[in-house]
Amino acid sequence: MPELAEVEFFRKRWHSAAVGLQIKEVAVHPSAKIFRGTDPQKLKASLKGKKLLSSKAAAKQMLFRFSSDLWLGIHLGMSGDLYVREPDHIPEKHDHLVLYTRRNSLVLTDPRMFGRVRLHVGSSVPDWWGNIAPAILSPEFTIKRVTDFLTRRGRAPLKAVLLMQQCFPGIGNWMADEILWRAAIHPKQPAGSLTTSEVKRLWRECRHVCRLALKKIAGDGSDVPADLNVNIPITWLFRHRWKVGGKCPRTGTPLVHEEVGGRTTCWAPARQKLRT
Repeated sequence: MPELAEVEFFRKRWHSAAVGLQIKEVAVHPSAKIFRGTDPQKLKASLKGKKLLSSKAAAKQMLFRFSSDLWLGIHLGMSGDLYVREPDHIPEKHDHLVLYTRRNSLVLTDPRMFGRVRLHVGSSVPDWWGNIAPAILSPEFTIKRVTDFLTRRGRAPLKAVLLMQQCFPGIGNWMADEILWRAAIHPKQPAGSLTTSEVKRLWRECRHVCRLALKKIAGDGSDVPADLNVNIPITWLFRHRWKVGGKCPRTGTPLVHEEVGGRTTCWAPARQKLRT
């Protein structure tokens, strides 16, 4: 599933390819589930002739602003992706939305169709965009905010809570595992049982992982680096989490995979100990 950094990378891919260009034609798959709540034919007619002016990303969503106060919202869901193709691109089976310009085609593909496309007309951003939780790298993402959120969901496993977009926008499965591994906290630890120092570590690592992921993945589309500190080699769990027989890059001990909070979770028992 695309997460914070991947979403920002996809946004920049469309933005850099077509900002300032007029949409000459639009192709849609009218029956695609990604248009639930939106009339695809109205979207098609509305976008034709409009010019892409700006864009932004927040959490796992993107918002593209066009001329005539038109806003296109995109959530990539589990399998969505944004591509740039040749100007005469013929939509393939899973290409549910294609915006044609004189230079290229902007393609939204989503094989599993868990994503969503929204259309809004107005001088200000749509309400659903304004309701997205404060970004993790924003001043509003405070230790108190995290503490209060964890307390309200005190009995839930921390991994499940980290995936809740109401407080941790943009965090998905691999980022949650990375954060917990770096903070040395077990994914099954009840959210309300964290000590003050653990909450601070969690808050700090949320920001740290987001910052580094945005710098690398959203920066050039590459994977997170193997080495970030010459004194601590291979400091990303990400590089080891799906390897057969994978080992913790800090302790050298075996990693464990198990479903926690409905998602396959990876952790290092020697580093992340569950307190009773």
